[in-house]
Amino acid sequence: MATLMLIVGCGSGSKVPPVSGVITLHGKPLPNAHVAFQPEAGKGSNNAGTGSSGVTDASGKYTLKMADSDQVGAVLGTHRVEINFKVESDDRPNPGRPPPKMLPAKYNRQSELRFKVEGSGTSAANFDLKSQ
Repeated sequence: MATLMLIVGCGSGSKVPPVSGVITLHGKPLPNAHVAFQPEAGKGSNNAGTGSSGVTDASGKYTLKMADSDQVGAVLGTHRVEINFKVESDDRPNPGRPPPKMLPAKYNRQSELRFKVEGSGTSAANFDLKSQ
């Protein structure tokens, strides 16, 4: 009986609706960008929940998947969003220098981006970034 309660109690019980969108830079698709959604903890809670992430395709489209499984979507609530440009290869003469398409910190490690995931999910979690 205790094992059964433990198994049932471990389920997250959180709804995970599908979330997708398009990332653009100055209105143009941003391919190979890593998009991460991290839920923010509610008042009085330290547990924000499991995050989700995805990578943009050539047209800037992405679909989120849960970090702890292959389940498509993101948990309900407000998320801090981080977008990092993913360099496929670094064949520049001086690869130690930053890649030419660096995104400002306000979109990644010091992100100011937020998105609220609601009950039915969305295909319009779109962000148009500016590098200046």
